[in-house]
Amino acid sequence: MTTRRSSRAVYVISVAAELAGMHPQTLRIYERRGLLQPARTVGGNRRYSDDDIELLRRISELADQGMNLEGIKRVMTLENENARLRAELDQARHEAARASEEAERRQRRDLVPLHQAIAVFGEQRRFFERDRS
Repeated sequence: MTTRRSSRAVYVISVAAELAGMHPQTLRIYERRGLLQPARTVGGNRRYSDDDIELLRRISELADQGMNLEGIKRVMTLENENARLRAELDQARHEAARASEEAERRQRRDLVPLHQAIAVFGEQRRFFERDRS
């Protein structure tokens, strides 16, 4: 059975807290401390997505390892930066490979077969035949 993850904010705070294994007040604290930013309805109610639930679980995991909220915030910032840099590196590798392939294609296209590159003026000889005179 495959589970569908969504970045669409659909869970109210009580459901999100239950899914993450936390108290709703903890979610409010995390929001105040800048660890989480749930979507808001027109009326101002918080709505959480599957991505938010995953983030809450990551925060809980780090807290269980003994980190305080500022440490967790710093780790998460570094993890996001690392993910961004990895994506940039993957993109650069892809572009370099594509440029290399294109340069190789151009080089092959510019090559001229040997029999077309040599012209002997005055008499007709084949390049690879020995001079028999």
